[in-house]
Amino acid sequence: MRKIREVLRLKFDAGLSVRKIAKSLSIGHSSARDYLCRFAANGLQWPIDLSDAELNRRLFPPAVPPAPSDQRPTPDWAHVHAELRRPGVTLALLWQEYRLAHPQGFQYSWFCEHYRLWAAKVDVVMRQEHRAGEKLFVDYAGQTVPVIDRQTGEIRQTQIFVAVLGASSYTFAEATWSQKLPDWLGSHVRCFAFLGGTSQILIPDNLRSGVTKALRYEPDINPSYRDLAEHYSVAVLPARSRKPRDKAKVEVGVQVVERWILAVLRNRQFFSLGELNTAIGLLLDHLNQKPFKKLPGSRWSAFEALDRPALQALPEHPYIYAEWKKVRVHIDYHVEVDGHFYSVPYQLVKHQLEVRLTAQTVECFHANQRVASHLRSSHKGRHTTQIEHMPKSHREHAEWTPQRLIRWAEQTGPNTAGVIAYILERRIHPQHGFRACLGILRLGKQHGEERLEAACQRALALGACSYKSLESILRQGLERLPLAQQNLPLLPEEHINLRGPGYYH
Repeated sequence: MRKIREVLRLKFDAGLSVRKIAKSLSIGHSSARDYLCRFAANGLQWPIDLSDAELNRRLFPPAVPPAPSDQRPTPDWAHVHAELRRPGVTLALLWQEYRLAHPQGFQYSWFCEHYRLWAAKVDVVMRQEHRAGEKLFVDYAGQTVPVIDRQTGEIRQTQIFVAVLGASSYTFAEATWSQKLPDWLGSHVRCFAFLGGTSQILIPDNLRSGVTKALRYEPDINPSYRDLAEHYSVAVLPARSRKPRDKAKVEVGVQVVERWILAVLRNRQFFSLGELNTAIGLLLDHLNQKPFKKLPGSRWSAFEALDRPALQALPEHPYIYAEWKKVRVHIDYHVEVDGHFYSVPYQLVKHQLEVRLTAQTVECFHANQRVASHLRSSHKGRHTTQIEHMPKSHREHAEWTPQRLIRWAEQTGPNTAGVIAYILERRIHPQHGFRACLGILRLGKQHGEERLEAACQRALALGACSYKSLESILRQGLERLPLAQQNLPLLPEEHINLRGPGYYH
């Protein structure tokens, strides 16, 4: 505006030509001529006593938009808004379809501008685009619902799991006992069954059950959650920490569930989790059938039209809950899981493996490749060994053969070697006794080799050749006692508290 006033001053006060004015102000001569023509066309006189805003309005009046008519009807913006959520649909495509139906209709720029003005009134905050079947937002509600134990009267607070599809806002909710991993994954399985398919992307909050370590650029996904995502062929994209707008859909969904379900149930008493979920399910159907306020239809109709056709098919079998843990392979090529020992290929001795545990199976993985699979056993201290995991020879690990352990024990003494041989001979696979033998030999470093040799002599005589027996003998110093002597001291023949045999005559 300052340059426009300067153009007018140089023309009327200094009397310069248009080209000289343009050169003086470093603007195009066509621009300078346009300013002067607009000034004259408005019937204004120099000097002028107008503000910059009024002068700008007089020189550049706003364009009057063309009025809608029968030949140029206003597009159905709600339909345009819904169609944009379909994969591959753009404003340009929808405008072309509009012009095919109305050849005298509005131009593309008018179409885009007025749609954006309409969309801004629908939601002045949300700027995310949600494609059909693309995103499923999941979170827990802040409110809990109490469940009363009929027998004890104990009150337990249940957690409310909420999931919302991005395009249709179709909502799923259920109650679980906790937010721990089994309940978290179980809710996902039941949610997918409720939807009849899976989205392409899962967007959880940074709950510990879903995200092990919340990083801005590369968050660490919980291994079990990653396992579920692979089973259902979905990608997990956690929301950023302290960025609620990343998951605005589920934030609104949680608010809707709290208002239209939990608030309705606030005065009811529940005596089982199943009873509570039945009540939630009835209200959930009503919520999904409830008409939108600013858009046509409901969550259910939008789901049927948009999300359901775009969802991925469910796998043949639902996901089975599994836990993951890291283990290291011992020298006997077994890994310990819950007190039981499972074999893996002997080449992996001393390597770290990942173990996937289900209620029925134990699977061992190395470098993301499964190297062993066993039926899960509840017998602690025992071994499950597959013959193919055992080496044909122990050339690569010759120092850990039974002969090597016996020779090592002979350095302590013949009784120690006898105990080691006794243990190895009574195992189906000698390697199963390596741990016990190594523990016994380490007792020599702790208590001394002489004491260990004496303890082994006593163990052989008593037939108590085990690590626990030897450790107990050494701890109590029993190896110093003669074999015929009892562990407890003998009672004295006379004592003031002893009645004696004459008392009973």
